[in-house]
Amino acid sequence: MEKDFDGWNEKKKEIHNRNCAPFFHAREIWWCSLGLNVGFEQDGSDEEYRRPILILKGMSRETCLVVPLTTSTRNHALRPSVGVIGGKQAHALLSQIRIIDAKRLVRKLGYLDKEIFEQIRKTIKDML
Repeated sequence: MEKDFDGWNEKKKEIHNRNCAPFFHAREIWWCSLGLNVGFEQDGSDEEYRRPILILKGMSRETCLVVPLTTSTRNHALRPSVGVIGGKQAHALLSQIRIIDAKRLVRKLGYLDKEIFEQIRKTIKDML
């Protein structure tokens, strides 16, 4: 599949030039401009290169540790269910954890249930 890296680079310039980033907290679910990435790294989708993400931890006011979410039904130990997000069953892609700049955050969708969030954190700790 051919990727439009040039289109993503134009969008990335817009994101980089934003004057401010939204305020965020751990356990929140956001639409996020993840962009187009290399190889098997998780991409955003649609014309805005977005994907829902779960904020695991704020690293500073400008950066946060996130995990992308997917609606894929493929069963895997590193894809725990996070429940229904936007009307669809979603799973956390724990193999794709990364730090992002908060300027990539587009719109808050809500909060993840506390118990599910703690289960995800435990699974991540067990990975290490």
